[in-house]
Amino acid sequence: MRDLASSEDGEKPPSCSPAKALKAFRPAGRGFWANVPEAEWNDWHWQLRQRITTVEQLQRLMPTLTPEELSGAKLANRKLALAITPYFFTLIDPADENCPIRRQVIPRVEETYVAPWEMRDPCGEDAHSPVPGLVHRYPDRVLFLATDRCASYCRYCTRSRLVSNASGYDFHPDYDRQIDYIRQHPEVRDVLVSGGDPLLFNDDKLAHLLGRLRAIPHVEFLRIGSRVPIFLPQRITPELCAMLKRHHPLFISIHSNHPRELTTEAREALGRLADAGIPLGNQSVLLRQVNDRPEIMTAHVQKLLMCRVKPYYIYQCDLVAGSAHLRASVRQGMQIMEQLRGHTTGYAVPEYVIDAPGGGGKVPVAPEYVLSRNAERVIIRNHEGQIFEYPEASDGTPLKAPPPEKEELELEPAPAAAP
Repeated sequence: MRDLASSEDGEKPPSCSPAKALKAFRPAGRGFWANVPEAEWNDWHWQLRQRITTVEQLQRLMPTLTPEELSGAKLANRKLALAITPYFFTLIDPADENCPIRRQVIPRVEETYVAPWEMRDPCGEDAHSPVPGLVHRYPDRVLFLATDRCASYCRYCTRSRLVSNASGYDFHPDYDRQIDYIRQHPEVRDVLVSGGDPLLFNDDKLAHLLGRLRAIPHVEFLRIGSRVPIFLPQRITPELCAMLKRHHPLFISIHSNHPRELTTEAREALGRLADAGIPLGNQSVLLRQVNDRPEIMTAHVQKLLMCRVKPYYIYQCDLVAGSAHLRASVRQGMQIMEQLRGHTTGYAVPEYVIDAPGGGGKVPVAPEYVLSRNAERVIIRNHEGQIFEYPEASDGTPLKAPPPEKEELELEPAPAAAP
């Protein structure tokens, strides 16, 4: 398994080298799974069957577990199940208790600490759910929850109340009711299929679901939200891509948080999706001691572009119960945006948003570039801190330049008229 920053591919790393940001860590190989045949390792079904799901497996594979991790793993299945694919587990640095991959997927006892301001449903999805499994928060689009299962479970999951069934929620989507609601609401033109992770479905089941949604005349395009290309790139088979290609216009939002996740396996999987004509965007979550440093985020967004993925959103970590130990500050998010805008290509600059607690929807958060405005001008600053003035009229239209002062001109007499 290779990191894109290595020289093994013969490719030049981005200007803000991920190698510096990652302390030169490189996965050592398959480790415990070194003797697994290549065909099995690259079989996504095998990867799912061999996931690390128990404390005993975790202790055997990583004897360096901290007391906080061991206690968290013992309690994990009371809230959000423990599950890590072997592939993703090999990206963990066992010698670093603050490894950014480790912090995302290995439970910690801090998950049991709930602050008064944290919420079970921080985005207010249940309050905007007209039928089970469907969220209609914005006027022209809906969130279609297709499953409660993921390849691996992020410890900061916004839907930890729902996914993995560890808390006994026992989520059962009702596709007929969900699809019937969409059919009866012609204002819905965009359907985001998420969960859980819909790319865990087999090709036939996913094709059937997408086909039913595509058959609704007013649904203009479909989106899939998935972390499978990062957790389980083996799932992105040529057959899957050929099937998805039949449902255009189709977009996929992936979820990667750190440059170390963008291995050659992930890049090849993302390349297969891109070759199928699927626009790819990435949604990161700002996480403490994972990606809350400007140099880490810069390396990450630049590597995303190398993988043909547009950085789309950076989310402020939601106020999900038990996530305080992973939540970076809004101030840090603003600093990161300051270091991205103007310092790297605009294609690499995502939008930083807070999903307003309780169901307020996504609110863009940006550094102050407009310093003041009056009836005649707007005062702005650029990424270097320089101040500029942009003149405009009170109605918002650009001011016309004043006419030049008239000069006294010596005029020659007009020629006499012909007789």
